[in-house]
Amino acid sequence: MTPPAYPLTQSEMDAVYGLPFTRRAHPAYGDQAVPAFTVIKHSVQIMRGCFGGCTFCSITAHEGRIIQSRSRESVINEIKELAQDPEFKGTVSDIGGPTANMYQMRCTRPEVEAVCRRMSCVHPKICKLLGTDHGPLVKLMRESRSVPGVNRVHVASGVRMDLAQLDPVYLRELAGHHVGGYLKVAPEHTDPGVLQLMKKPGIDDFTRFNQAFKQASEAVGKRLFLIPYFIASHPGSDLGSMIDLALYLKRNGYKPDQVQDFIPGPFDIATCMYYTGFDPMTMKPVHVTKHLRDRKLQRALLQFFKPENWFEVSKALKSAGRTDLIGDGCDALIPSRPPRAALESRRNLANREVRNVPTTHPPNHEQPRVSSSQPGYRPHRKSTSTRQKSPPRGKRGMR
Repeated sequence: MTPPAYPLTQSEMDAVYGLPFTRRAHPAYGDQAVPAFTVIKHSVQIMRGCFGGCTFCSITAHEGRIIQSRSRESVINEIKELAQDPEFKGTVSDIGGPTANMYQMRCTRPEVEAVCRRMSCVHPKICKLLGTDHGPLVKLMRESRSVPGVNRVHVASGVRMDLAQLDPVYLRELAGHHVGGYLKVAPEHTDPGVLQLMKKPGIDDFTRFNQAFKQASEAVGKRLFLIPYFIASHPGSDLGSMIDLALYLKRNGYKPDQVQDFIPGPFDIATCMYYTGFDPMTMKPVHVTKHLRDRKLQRALLQFFKPENWFEVSKALKSAGRTDLIGDGCDALIPSRPPRAALESRRNLANREVRNVPTTHPPNHEQPRVSSSQPGYRPHRKSTSTRQKSPPRGKRGMR
């Protein structure tokens, strides 16, 4: 088994990112547009690694727990080269990394860092030995937006909320110059037990950050918003905890367009929970939602406000014994009767399933076997066309 690579030094990081990359998609795509590449084409990565230690994330396994940062000169030089690109329109789409605000954050005691086995430097609370100074990052952000030819520098990478709250200057810089209307954050859930399994801070941390970000936005004369990401079907999450999350979203006016379904990933602790049903850190049993039917219910609860999810949300509430949340009052999650859009969505889904009949023949050119469940088919009975071609009964073989 290949051992993990050692973290890169700053000079090694500068050498890697200083190579003459073409910043173009692979020639195999030809003239075809690549949506994923379009998003990151004019972005700049300033660091690698993450010391968050979230159990559902593989970044720590892939890039390491130690933050590896590029020098300020290396980042600015790349932005200057980017500004010379004829296709560059003046906006750097992202300046960040796995987490945008961990730039040059390391343990203040190298001798402790060398032997530390703590999985997360910020959970259950921020380590007192962790250097959390945002000063180098603020200086880099200010210099990046002053490069000739650059109009805006966005921060599209996720922000670690518990760290950002420690520096009001960073929040003002972020709100004043580097957020194009929305900022992505990841509270992930509201249930304390699920958040403990995720190694994420409590939902109160998100509430405090929301207030601090609003104050920073008002201080710079802007009206900015947060895009919170939540996960459904994570180990430990059941219908009860997802209903509480849906109520939190309703009370705070959040209507997420994008939601995440937990998917087991390599090297993740949450993956171990998913397959074994136990938390490997405590060896306590963990509730796991595996069946696709149950996963759909949890996902629908995250978007309870969509009419097409009415039937799934209704089923989830009834299964959990929370029929009090079905009604026409202000405290209900869904109305007592399905809206027209829900009925139309269900009808369209049923029609697609009925009409989903294969139109191509198998490779051996044999006719596909017709299922007895298809309408109009009766076993051992000839079709109408066959009966019309057959001679009358009693005259077979006569000339």
